[in-house]
Amino acid sequence: MKKKKIMKYSGIGGQAVLEGVMMKNKDQYAVAVRKPNGEIEVEVEHYAGIMHGSKLLDIPFVRGIFQFADSLVLGMRSLNYSSSFYEDEGEETATDKAFQKMFKDKADKVFSAIVMIISVVLAIGIFMVLPYYITSLFEDYVRSDSFMAIIEGLVRIAIFVLYVLSISLMKDIRRLYRYHGAEHKCISCIEKGRPLTVGNVMKSSRQHKRCGTSFILFVMLVSIVLFFFIRVDNPVYRVLLRIALIPVIAGISYEIIRLAGRSNNILVRIISAPGLLLQKLTTREPDEAMVEVAIAAVEAVFDWKAYLYEAFGYEVDDSWLED
Repeated sequence: MKKKKIMKYSGIGGQAVLEGVMMKNKDQYAVAVRKPNGEIEVEVEHYAGIMHGSKLLDIPFVRGIFQFADSLVLGMRSLNYSSSFYEDEGEETATDKAFQKMFKDKADKVFSAIVMIISVVLAIGIFMVLPYYITSLFEDYVRSDSFMAIIEGLVRIAIFVLYVLSISLMKDIRRLYRYHGAEHKCISCIEKGRPLTVGNVMKSSRQHKRCGTSFILFVMLVSIVLFFFIRVDNPVYRVLLRIALIPVIAGISYEIIRLAGRSNNILVRIISAPGLLLQKLTTREPDEAMVEVAIAAVEAVFDWKAYLYEAFGYEVDDSWLED
């Protein structure tokens, strides 16, 4: 079989979850989890998105805002499902009882929504507002607004890298990064035109241009450009402007990463390089058991054999699937 060097877009994407992987293809997603007893549990669900059917999803730079929101919702759902296999069997806390009393059967959904909102607010505070505050301490020493905008962007990137490095010290996060690597390796394997086997996946790259890590880095780089040109003098307005422009930044960043996932020209490779480098921190090499979980998630929502035939022009012989 002739090896294919050019990666071809498959349309599938995913994320790592607790002891597992989520894979999404069109309106279907699957969460595969390695349960405490060693078995792999796979749940397949339908998620069309919060703006399903809207023409807004056809508008460049606007659709990215809703795609970003969808990724947050779907990510929280997947994490909640995977964590349900590892929750401690302890007594209900006062908070649990209060939520059950107020929201009854919707308590879990309400709690998840609150957690997501708090997470978003904290992310905005840490990665958007805090860098501005730190940079403002140098206003008496740096007179150039343009240079200040660049410094703020560099501080924002530094905070993100330090955050990634610090959480990687946690055992659970290190395992999460390994499942993140398994997710990437599966997609890389398929998009390189190789049959989806444990052996082929283990040999594939754990870096991918459509990764969420790259998206976050694009968000930070785009923010540098926007804040370089869009300025206000009032400190309060500066903070509000940074928050107000988040949807715009997300929309632009989405278009960049969308292009990166569908093209391999020299310009795309250049702009993708920093994100791929950063993925060395947010992914780790998985073991074969982790890869098996990722493959289960892929196969639940994606016919990779049909894809290889359509994209690369060959049928998979079952004898190739023997590792």
